[in-house]
Amino acid sequence: MNFKKTNKIYVAGHKGMVGSSIVRMLTRKGFKKIITKTKKELDLTNQQKVHHFFKKNKIDFVFLCAAKVGGIYANNTYRADFIAENLMIQTNVIDAAYKNGVENLIFLGSSCVYPKITNRKIAETDLLSANLEPTNEPYAIAKIAGIKMCENYNRQHNVNYKNIMPTNLFGPGDNFHPQNSHVMAALIRKFIIAIRSKKKHVVVWGTGTSKREFLYVDDLAEAIYVIARLSKKKYREISGDKSFLVNVGYGKDYKISTIAKLISKALNFKGSIVYDKTQKDGVKRKILDSQIIQSLGWKPKYNFEKILTSYIQELYKNQNFI
Repeated sequence: MNFKKTNKIYVAGHKGMVGSSIVRMLTRKGFKKIITKTKKELDLTNQQKVHHFFKKNKIDFVFLCAAKVGGIYANNTYRADFIAENLMIQTNVIDAAYKNGVENLIFLGSSCVYPKITNRKIAETDLLSANLEPTNEPYAIAKIAGIKMCENYNRQHNVNYKNIMPTNLFGPGDNFHPQNSHVMAALIRKFIIAIRSKKKHVVVWGTGTSKREFLYVDDLAEAIYVIARLSKKKYREISGDKSFLVNVGYGKDYKISTIAKLISKALNFKGSIVYDKTQKDGVKRKILDSQIIQSLGWKPKYNFEKILTSYIQELYKNQNFI
């Protein structure tokens, strides 16, 4: 096993939702040598500084969670920023890791790398099988480039770089920006603001009929731990013909209208929910096929509806989170 508690581990993007969850998970499991750097301390778009960082710190294992992220609005508005910054971050970290002797790396992708498939669960083999969703194509292309970098560094240099594709996530560290947040955070924000301002209704974009799969971020961290512990040989056995790629999803999807009702109930919102049908729904359904990670013994620990309710109620207690 190449993942030891004595390893010097770099978590890139430790301030984000996934990165902070990985740090919590590693700390719980007794890892002591966890290295983190804020954006001010290390600009991952600067190739020279990234290579110097790796050369100086002698890293053993990398979790690459750093990325420029956002929801539909942000992805469609800042298209050049999303492709350029993410390409630079990924290229710099992956290449510097390899050139400084890092044998093990995990790259966090996104389910948006897959084409629009609505009639079934999306498998790892669906990558690059059809066109992408136009609104987030620049971000998706950058993430696909990261996946392919890891795949081909493995093939050419025989390293152990792994790709994990999570479904939609929620949990501590999420982004509640009014324009740049993802769907779950955006919905939670709408309801809390409505309660604070004593509004009688909440407006949800679209028809509410689109279906999405959601996973609590700490469940993802445990799946990442399972993957991190796999030997090079084992990982290639389960994913070698799939771009060294493994999906991680909850296994069940929900209508956006159902999510809205769950949030409303958790907050005891007394008003009504109004759907703005002039706004786009996006992909009608998105759910991942997570058979590979499940075959390794992982399954979600948290019941979706229960953890969503407790998470929202805890958020609401923190009056300054928005």
